[in-house]
Amino acid sequence: MTEQPNAAPVKRVTAFVGAASRKHTRQAAQQFLSVLESLGGVESELVVLSDYHLAPCRGCKICFMRGESLCPLKDDRDLLIEKVMASDGVVLATPNYSFHVSGTMKTFLDRLGFVFHRPRFFGKAFTNIVVQGFYGGSKILSYLDFVGNGLGFNTVKGSCMTALDPMTEKEQRKLDAIIAAHGRRFYKRMSQPPYPSPSLMKLLIFRMGRTNVRLLSEKTSPDYKYYQEKGWLESGYFYPARLNLFQQAAGGLLDYAFARRAKR
Repeated sequence: MTEQPNAAPVKRVTAFVGAASRKHTRQAAQQFLSVLESLGGVESELVVLSDYHLAPCRGCKICFMRGESLCPLKDDRDLLIEKVMASDGVVLATPNYSFHVSGTMKTFLDRLGFVFHRPRFFGKAFTNIVVQGFYGGSKILSYLDFVGNGLGFNTVKGSCMTALDPMTEKEQRKLDAIIAAHGRRFYKRMSQPPYPSPSLMKLLIFRMGRTNVRLLSEKTSPDYKYYQEKGWLESGYFYPARLNLFQQAAGGLLDYAFARRAKR
């Protein structure tokens, strides 16, 4: 009897939607997830942020100075973070509200502020969907791509689509094509190794953050303890990655430059 090869593990993708309306943004996110599922080996969940209790950040900085577990806001933040941690891929979908993400989406991102200090979403694919009425969405895409990188994700460039009421058949076909192409790009990223060699920019961000933590943070601070527990105070990057000779040399120069700057 011939043994069958083990099936590839199913990838889990979660889309977080920053719109209470059931119209275009939610529909685009659901359609995106359907594209992924049609390609095989994907299970998905659509999370509507307005269905969860998420209080606005008070700016108290307790999560920075004492740790996120001591945040005075007791709501669904940790439940949503658990959904991110359980996912292989994460999608943020938002309408263009006043030329930025929706208020609900911004509240979610504000409550993840401490993760920019202590990133943790490595090995997970990330992308975003922006739905606009006329214009302004491209800047939101750039913002969300930047956010994804800062949180540790492997970021796939997002897509902006125009959705008017009522939608013409031509507009709908264009939207369908954008979502289908975007879905294929995201699926391809999830099929690739989860821990790629970092770009020079990502290496720069790691070395700058590590130097600041090492030289400017108290050893009892959450940032220092987090870097120490992860082994980042001595590592070449956030995760084991093959650095070529140029990256190794660049990393050493960055450490030296940032250390000199910090000591000033």
